[in-house]
Amino acid sequence: MAPFDAILFDLDNTLCTNDQSGETVYAGAFDAAGLDRFGEPSDLWASLDGPPDHDDHEGYLADGFERVAAKHDREGVDVRALARGFVETVDHSAVSFRPGAEAALAAAREHASVGLVTNGPERRQSIKLDALGIADAFDSVVFAGDMPRRKPHPDPFDRALEALDVRADASLHVGDSLEFDVDGAHRAGLDAAWCPVETDGKRDPDPTSYAPAYVLRSLADFPAILDGGP
Repeated sequence: MAPFDAILFDLDNTLCTNDQSGETVYAGAFDAAGLDRFGEPSDLWASLDGPPDHDDHEGYLADGFERVAAKHDREGVDVRALARGFVETVDHSAVSFRPGAEAALAAAREHASVGLVTNGPERRQSIKLDALGIADAFDSVVFAGDMPRRKPHPDPFDRALEALDVRADASLHVGDSLEFDVDGAHRAGLDAAWCPVETDGKRDPDPTSYAPAYVLRSLADFPAILDGGP
């Protein structure tokens, strides 16, 4: 049996995914802003620079929309209005479990204390937890989006482990991001299990340099870790 006293999970794209289509949210941004549409969702995804800025999510989206506008010769468009419309269109209750997530969470609870460490703020993430019916499934919940420093900084992990009264070297973090979840867990002294999401047939970069202790094709494979599997 794997010797973990605590198991921490990420939320977005680890335990759950958003059920809204990119088309719905993209079109909604233009409707909310009262602007004629240009471009496609794929244009925006390709124009976003790096991971989201949790301190200025609208600014992050606005920068992406500005690049899309330039591509379509639409300079001068109110990209901040588009970014606000995008954020307003997202339905945080429209979420569903990733395959195997419910079983993984149940298995974790049978073996160890269980925590949630998410980079989103409580006002947004609590809606998802309620929609999934798992608001009471964790012994500790850390909404790092409301903290001064988020994953991959050790602070969110430290807060969760302090609440659980468990050492980092006896703990495992499960997440989909190499940078935020795997590297963040390692910075805080935890082992990490990486379970990436495929997007348009592509997965995250080769995890070799991040060296997660476990690489999961699906969360359905997670219980095997707790039963002493590879």
